[in-house]
Amino acid sequence: MVIAFVPVRGGSKSIPLKNIKLLNGKPLVYWSIAALQNVAYVDEIIVATDSEEIAKTAVSFNFSKVKIYRRKTENATDTATTESVMLEYIEQSNLQKDDIFMLVQATSPLTQTKHFEEALELYIKNKYDSLLSCVRNYRFFWNENGTSKNYDYRNRPRRQDFDGQLMENGAFYINTVEGIMKSQNRLCGKIGIYEMPEYTAKEIDEPSDWIIVEQLFQLVKFPLIGMDK
Repeated sequence: MVIAFVPVRGGSKSIPLKNIKLLNGKPLVYWSIAALQNVAYVDEIIVATDSEEIAKTAVSFNFSKVKIYRRKTENATDTATTESVMLEYIEQSNLQKDDIFMLVQATSPLTQTKHFEEALELYIKNKYDSLLSCVRNYRFFWNENGTSKNYDYRNRPRRQDFDGQLMENGAFYINTVEGIMKSQNRLCGKIGIYEMPEYTAKEIDEPSDWIIVEQLFQLVKFPLIGMDK
């Protein structure tokens, strides 16, 4: 069984109720749920929230795979970790140890159905213990002591000759129920990486991010998703 777990809380200091604020004409949380609804491998989409308004919004999409989980208040605070609500849900649910558990962040709305499908296929084919999504970053980094970290400044490479570095984009993480319970973490053991397009590096945390992602929806060839329910 494959469970897609989408934690969305009501509290947000930077953007009030951002998870249901309209983005490209739909509530933010819609985009992740809609993409997951069309992933053949996914059996259930668990929307974990402390907000009645968010719960009602998620249910209103009428997606057949969506189930609402009412997360505890203490695991929906600004200081609570995502792991805390993942473990809370696992402990409260009747899941099998070998069930695949995919943590999905609603703040990465540019993740498409094909990304989830390809990542799950990669995870299963290579028998990874866990997997995360990344993008390739071509920036040059420096240490605080004035030394270059990932390139030789005396021999500055051209972009086309530079491999760059992989950076977490926060879109999703794949593990098993057993792996999460044992490690108390979203990642453990032999970790695989699914590389996503550079534009998916943008997450929504601040109001300025919202404006940028709205523009990306218009610029990227984004297929109409979530229409098959």
